[in-house]
Amino acid sequence: MINHKVTVPVDLFANSNFLLIQPKGMYYNIGLRKEADGTYTALLLRCTHADNQLVASANGAGYTCNLHGSKFNQEGQVTNGPADRSLKRYPTQVESNQIIINIA
Repeated sequence: MINHKVTVPVDLFANSNFLLIQPKGMYYNIGLRKEADGTYTALLLRCTHADNQLVASANGAGYTCNLHGSKFNQEGQVTNGPADRSLKRYPTQVESNQIIINIA
C-alpha cells in the first residue's frame, strides 16, 4: 500500500473475475471483482453491523458475516440483517496494466 493506494496487476484476472486482496497494514480484506464492462469493483470486507471480517463466497457472488449472520450481495448491499448499511466501496482505476484501489 503506497499513498493510500493498493495496486493489483490486471493479469491476475486472466482466470477469474474475483480476487480477495489482503493489503499490507490493513486488518480487513478487499473483495475485488472485474465487471462485465471491464471496470473493477472494490469492497471493504468489514461487516457494517459489528466490524467483523466477512467471508467471500465462491467468485465473489456474495459475502457473509459469521458472527451474526449478516449477508451482502456482490454489490455490497445487505441481503440479510442485522446489518443495515451497504459495504464501503473504494474507487478504482486502471493505469499501465495495474488496477489502482484508492483507499484514502
